[in-house]
Amino acid sequence: MSSYFFCSAEKNQHNAALIDNLVDYAENNKELIYVLDKPLTDQRYDYDYKNALILLIPKCKVTIINYGPSGADYDNFLEDVIEDLGSISDKYLYKEIIGRPRTWRSALIESEISYNDIFEIDALLDQIKLRDAAENKKVELLISLFIGSINDVDRVKETVPVTNLDKVKQKIQLFDGDQTRFVYQKLAKKRIIIQGLSGTGKTELLLHKLKDLYIIDSNSRIFFTCHNKILADSLRNRIPTFFNFMKVEQQIEWNSRLWCVNAWGSSSNPNSGAYRFICAFYGIPFNPYSYTMSFSLACKIAVSNLKERFPKGVPNSALDYMFIDESQDFDENFFELCELVTKENIYVAGDIFQSIFDEKISSSIDPDFLLGKCYRTDPKTLMFAHALGMGLFDDQKLRWLEKKEWKDCGYNVSIDKDAYFHLSREPIRRFEDLTDDFDSIELVPITSTESLSDSVLTILQKIIKENPTVGPDDVGIIFLDQSKAIYDYANALSSKVQRKLEWNINKAYESKEKITDTLLISNRNNVKGLEFPFVICITLRISNSSSYRNSLYTMLTRSFIKSYFVIPNSATSGLTRKMQEGLKTILETQTMIIKEPSESEKDKIRTRFKSNSRSKPHFDVMMDIFNELKIGKNYYDKLLNMSQQLDISDVDYETLREFVKLNYRYLDENYEDS
Repeated sequence: MSSYFFCSAEKNQHNAALIDNLVDYAENNKELIYVLDKPLTDQRYDYDYKNALILLIPKCKVTIINYGPSGADYDNFLEDVIEDLGSISDKYLYKEIIGRPRTWRSALIESEISYNDIFEIDALLDQIKLRDAAENKKVELLISLFIGSINDVDRVKETVPVTNLDKVKQKIQLFDGDQTRFVYQKLAKKRIIIQGLSGTGKTELLLHKLKDLYIIDSNSRIFFTCHNKILADSLRNRIPTFFNFMKVEQQIEWNSRLWCVNAWGSSSNPNSGAYRFICAFYGIPFNPYSYTMSFSLACKIAVSNLKERFPKGVPNSALDYMFIDESQDFDENFFELCELVTKENIYVAGDIFQSIFDEKISSSIDPDFLLGKCYRTDPKTLMFAHALGMGLFDDQKLRWLEKKEWKDCGYNVSIDKDAYFHLSREPIRRFEDLTDDFDSIELVPITSTESLSDSVLTILQKIIKENPTVGPDDVGIIFLDQSKAIYDYANALSSKVQRKLEWNINKAYESKEKITDTLLISNRNNVKGLEFPFVICITLRISNSSSYRNSLYTMLTRSFIKSYFVIPNSATSGLTRKMQEGLKTILETQTMIIKEPSESEKDKIRTRFKSNSRSKPHFDVMMDIFNELKIGKNYYDKLLNMSQQLDISDVDYETLREFVKLNYRYLDENYEDS
């Protein structure tokens, strides 16, 4: 299926030729095309006349093509469509931007083209092409009304933007073909898997699906969950805003019809987590976190308890629907538990790129909807983040994809005679107003850690100068390392920013939430699911651990305008000449050029993945590390508690080893009497 084409009209012998030609045109020209028979925004819209197509293409008139007999039936259909579109426009307050139907129907609606008059798609598009910028904006708003990709009128109604920040913020967002299919297509299966890169709109699509199900079935019980607490808190705050924005008239009945909390929960509150809720609903034992109890094991025990109690199947479903975001943070035990207790569907959304960190994509996932186009992050930033995450610029690559897998991740792939992969990505509509020479990713080498806060302050001052409308919550500052020292750096930076810029600070590793009108400063564990126009990622050393590289990719792609990567300019930082040259190539050519590993190198990569994927209880892994590093027993409890408090119990061995090594040194130097 094409991400450039969507069709909800029924294909038949009368319209098949035109639809097939439009599919080919959309794919060959990388241009969005929608073919509908009615507006998708509300299920109440339906028409008796079935011999017309509604053709929607950005920067072209809304074109209604009749392939049946002309006469009163078609005329009534046309009037009904325009009347309903006006009603939808009024509902979402678009009327103040585009006006009433009588002001735009003659300029933006083409209804006189007969199916029999269409011979060439190029000629048709030339006939309906709009050439006025204001009309282009209005027709894209009309398209968004047709397909339900509603934009915030307060964001898009402003005058022509000047700064890059305002250009991107005010861009009208339209679902692509794959996204539209997920929202409106019904599948005859229980577990529905949506996979996509970071920034492909997975969470937004889940919210649209949640809204529809909440409205359609007024008695439904729905759970929305994820692993990370700060993301769950962000989602819980986002749902009422989204429902209000989408004009949902039903009241949200929290903890009765709708839950939105993280996956685990606490023993004191049955509504504090998905697993905790399930245990309370069925009266099975709840296992809180301990050094020997992982979340996966807790879910496995719960599944076993339910199957033992209900050998013929769970008779009373706790939920009707389940939504699981950031699914790469879970394993099959949690998914099986959710399936056992959910009556209808569970929607499982994950990052295709983070999923393949464990195994080859072709063998580890089988999605129903695969989103390859990242609409949050500029392609240049995404490519550099992927390259660092996979170690593509390293002498020993950490990960590798085959040609099909690169394509599944949204890449154009060509391979030259010397086995170099040339990897590029299609331009994204969100960034088409930015100049070609705009660098969306920038390396910021610093001479020493003492200059770190000054370097970050300089970046902030540059952002403010170039974007006068920027506010503190337009920027996210993320420390990638796990050492205790980063919190000292964060405190120093906070003081300097408050003093120099008079911005309020939100230390997300303490607040566990995103706070309006504050500058977010965080470690890498409390940013997942968030996005900012500008992101400043800080590291003291590029590690080779899987967890670190995964975080490096994830954090760099939190931006939708520009990411700054701050790192010491030293031999021990891990920043290599190949990385810098690779970034230069990406910025100049919009292409990654990577040598394919040999088969023996690929075998080593696969072996390392299999080794990393063998899990042990967190306590046992930590004890192995203590023994390997010869850590004194008097430090065991401190280090174990620190790993729990910093939410890194599920990371890989190399990252835990680095964490223990750095923090043991810190404790030894600062708490000698401990």
